[in-house]
Amino acid sequence: MDKLSLIKSPIESEYALFQEKFSAALDSGNPLLNAALQHIQKAAGKLMRPILTLLSAKVFGTPNDKTYNSAISLEMLHNASLVHDDVIDESDTRRGQPSIKALFNNTAAVLIGDYLLSTSLKYISYIDTRSVGVMSDVAQQLAAGELLQMNNIQTSSFSEESYFEMIGQKTASLFAACGELGALSMNATETDVQAMRRFTEIIGVVFQIRDDVFDYFTSDVGKPTGNDLKEGKLTLPALYVVNHCNDDEIIEIAHDIRTLDASPEQIEMFSEYVKTHGGIEYAEETMQRMCQEAEDYIPKTAPNVVRQALLAYLDFVVQRTK
Repeated sequence: MDKLSLIKSPIESEYALFQEKFSAALDSGNPLLNAALQHIQKAAGKLMRPILTLLSAKVFGTPNDKTYNSAISLEMLHNASLVHDDVIDESDTRRGQPSIKALFNNTAAVLIGDYLLSTSLKYISYIDTRSVGVMSDVAQQLAAGELLQMNNIQTSSFSEESYFEMIGQKTASLFAACGELGALSMNATETDVQAMRRFTEIIGVVFQIRDDVFDYFTSDVGKPTGNDLKEGKLTLPALYVVNHCNDDEIIEIAHDIRTLDASPEQIEMFSEYVKTHGGIEYAEETMQRMCQEAEDYIPKTAPNVVRQALLAYLDFVVQRTK
């Protein structure tokens, strides 16, 4: 059995039902909007966040309407953020397919993203005020994370702490909500709710670190190699090397990368330096350490098949190639 099949094995029927409900939620009476929403659905990835929400609920019993509405809301918010990100980043592709921005235009993309965000809020409002609060907090953190990333590009310091704060908001907050809302939908104890939140938050952090490692190698991730450096982003591998090297030239190039003044040759030289001076190994070790921590947060009462699926999910995130 492949990893993805193992992950979905405890929730096969629930996952099928989610897909039906999500498709229905993406149906609108507006022809232009329908075309955009159908494109989003066709270009969707493996729906890993809804899967995580369903698995988090399955720890405590059989997922219910609250679980499905939470999963729909989370996936809507995720897609809204992607549509808006492509406008901000001026990206014409998403997962190897034309972005909504490229298919239509910036104005339409912003409005489509707003529609997805509004739909996300509609589905979470079917549950309760605490769930609405969780989703509102995620939406705030996604925006704050983008702004923090912009600020990090402008700063002259090379802080790992700022990096983890940024990815905690920009990426991990959405994963954390999967665990929290999944557990809340099953009326789990507060201790278990917070445990599942932390487990899935770590998954989100590891997911982003893996994504950042991809930038140094040719992969199937759907973005050009070295794109982060070209955009002035110094992620964990680079931060580690810059903070542990005594090479003034490399440090100067790092500053030039931040200010978008580095030449293609300098970026290539810097990338190779990061790879040959322990940056990738440090990122890999960080992921492994965090994965070991994450295992302790799965409630001891979780059915074994669900526990194994959650551990397989963690492995999948670390080992993924796209």
